[in-house]
Amino acid sequence: MKSARGYSLLLLGLLAVLPGCWQSPSARYANYPPATLTPPASRPPLQIQPPVVVQNPWKPTGPAREWRHIVIHHSASEGGSVEAIDKQHKGRGWDGVGYHFVIGNGDGMGDGEIESTFRWRGQTHGAHAGNNEYNQHGIGICLIGNFEEEQPSAAQLAAVKRLVSVLKHEYAIPSGEVIAHRDVKATACPGRNLPIAEISQSVELPLVSLPVTRQYPVVSAWQPGGPWPGMAVGRSPIR
Repeated sequence: MKSARGYSLLLLGLLAVLPGCWQSPSARYANYPPATLTPPASRPPLQIQPPVVVQNPWKPTGPAREWRHIVIHHSASEGGSVEAIDKQHKGRGWDGVGYHFVIGNGDGMGDGEIESTFRWRGQTHGAHAGNNEYNQHGIGICLIGNFEEEQPSAAQLAAVKRLVSVLKHEYAIPSGEVIAHRDVKATACPGRNLPIAEISQSVELPLVSLPVTRQYPVVSAWQPGGPWPGMAVGRSPIR
């Protein structure tokens, strides 16, 4: 009897103590502030700028001739201009300046100035190559200066590269058909100091540009928050 009575008293004591020790989940977190869900920040939409295409400021108003080549020359003189060359060529019995474009060096024309002639504006044959194929279908470009003895100016190089790149793009002329006058006639023109190989490879970039205004962060597969196991996300392939 004493043993049973002792167990009963112990059980009553535990029942009196337990309500103070145990709390329901709702009572346990009653003092915590309510949880709030913050939606993820919205990302701006992917924006792609329109393509940037090479413009041709020298595009003739009439139908274009069938151009296959670009022939580079120098004037072999210290200075000059379209008018001076026109007078010189008329003195040879020609109908005017034989080139389609002349690029100045600061003496007679602006340094790097590109001027088209009546032959380009009228899309007529040239009188510059001493070779019928290259006169009929070759665009003649003359840089003022003597490049056997001196270097072209930086402005001239930039100008001829820009002009050549535009003409190549506009008339589908391959780089291999951008040549020196000496390649079609026995002459030193346009001089040893004019970098024809460099000029022939001219490309005005970008011909087409698709820049992306937003780039995605690199997320490794092991990085917390990575999107899918075993997958890494890098920059958009469109640049």
